[in-house]
Amino acid sequence: MAYDGLFIHSLLGNVRKLLVGGRLSKIYQPFEHDLILIFRKERKNRQLLISANAQYPRFYITDQSINNPDKAPTFVMVLRKYLEGSILQSIKQVGVDRIINFYFSNRNELGDQVQLVLSVELMGKHSNVILYNQTSGRIIDLLKRINPEENRVRLLLPKAKYVLPPLNPGINGFEITSAEFKAEINKIAPAEFVQKVNGLDRDDRNELLGYLTDDYSYSSFMTFISQFDKSRAYILTTKNNKRKIFPYLPYHLDLLKETTDDDFNHALDEFYRYQSNHDWVRQKSTQVERIIKNEQKKLTKKIVKLRKQLELAENSEGYRIRGEILNANLAQVKPGMTKIKLPNYYDNNNLISITLDVALSPARNAQKYFTRYKKMRDSIKHVKEQIQIAQNNLLYFDSVQTAIDNAEPQDIDQIIDELTSQGYIKPISTKKRRKKIIEQSLNKFKLSSGKLVLVGKNNYQNDWLTFKKANKQDIWFHVKNIPGSHVILQDSQPSETDIIETAEIAAYFSKAKNSAHVQVDFVKDQRVKKPNGAKPGFVIYTGQNSIEVTPQKDRVLSKRID
Repeated sequence: MAYDGLFIHSLLGNVRKLLVGGRLSKIYQPFEHDLILIFRKERKNRQLLISANAQYPRFYITDQSINNPDKAPTFVMVLRKYLEGSILQSIKQVGVDRIINFYFSNRNELGDQVQLVLSVELMGKHSNVILYNQTSGRIIDLLKRINPEENRVRLLLPKAKYVLPPLNPGINGFEITSAEFKAEINKIAPAEFVQKVNGLDRDDRNELLGYLTDDYSYSSFMTFISQFDKSRAYILTTKNNKRKIFPYLPYHLDLLKETTDDDFNHALDEFYRYQSNHDWVRQKSTQVERIIKNEQKKLTKKIVKLRKQLELAENSEGYRIRGEILNANLAQVKPGMTKIKLPNYYDNNNLISITLDVALSPARNAQKYFTRYKKMRDSIKHVKEQIQIAQNNLLYFDSVQTAIDNAEPQDIDQIIDELTSQGYIKPISTKKRRKKIIEQSLNKFKLSSGKLVLVGKNNYQNDWLTFKKANKQDIWFHVKNIPGSHVILQDSQPSETDIIETAEIAAYFSKAKNSAHVQVDFVKDQRVKKPNGAKPGFVIYTGQNSIEVTPQKDRVLSKRID
């Protein structure tokens, strides 16, 4: 189900307990439409994620580690000025709509008490976060400034009067009395009544209709509504394996229960973790992916051009033959001739056409063919080398793209550093110290035997893991001839099961993650070498064994440890 009004009502019961009365200590905006508010209460820090993402507008308390950007956007600077250090007095939902108001109390520069409201509107593409003064009702600033031409219903700019968006009139399930309910159902059928209830998405409406079809009574209606006063989460899947999250267990929808979680925030954090990471990575990697695509396009064109040159060079015997035949028949070449046909003694004396340069003597024309032949033959080695370099560079960019596909948001900075050091991204003027790679930077997995597996997330981490972190007797894994992560099994005598499980991890963190049959090489780390001048992540190895596996996402990620 979506973040509808009743879903928000359920979540707020949990969020209020954890945040109300706490001090807002830090604010930052890691991504364009996402805010992190850190509250300090009862000696604990809690991170509130607020997202005005058009596709996944949401809020909940998260345990994810999200980096604070070096440069704060304007809206965050305003929030810090007005809200940092303030106390969260209350959190209120506007009816059962998708508007949540966070009420803060703070002091201004003069020491006077001020009441401020941070209004979170979770309305699809119109989602926004708005800070306004509760007393004057004037907007101080907002996450998305909207020009009057784009929205003629509301003026969404600093200093404008804050007004609510147009709301649909309807029935508030938490406020309707038994008498009001009976008056409604006397006039309309269950399906019509369900349409009049506010705060429901399609799944909730279908579930409520199931309740009222079974028993069209106030008691049945309140049984459904009362479920939203509880703070529990249910993850269910559709027939197409699409996951959905509910604050109650639906009985009238064709869904299969996957898991139950008593901690609503934890369930939401886990539910949105993959999708939010994917969105955040895409936001941060837009520039990098543009560079990768451009370089791949250039390299592909270059390889095609070089292969044509190689084909011409390898089929250059015709120039030598023409030179020899011309040399043998110099007397037949007359001044002013642009072309001559002579018997080809390499082809049963069939006539061969030879183009001539009128400005050159017959002997010089013959020499010209020999020179062209020698030049093209001599170029074969160079062209082959250039093709190999271009193919290696293409593989390198494939490896960078694979790293992005498997990255966490905080990993993109290292990928940008890597491409900057390789000269593909222009360095910024302010020198930024590169973050040191540590074991905590890597992906870590625990096998069923309890052994630890470390996985590099990008080429810098791959090199560090293979050549600095790993013990020379550890087992190194990598997909065969395909870009992917370097994977280290921290053991010198692994069992067959250890090898299979580690190979599945290596296959999953590669370009072949969606393939059914993936060949994975494994060898002792001491057999892995890095050629001089090789790009980050590129290695050679000998004495390897291979195994074929099928990576399965759920099986691989179930072994992951934080």
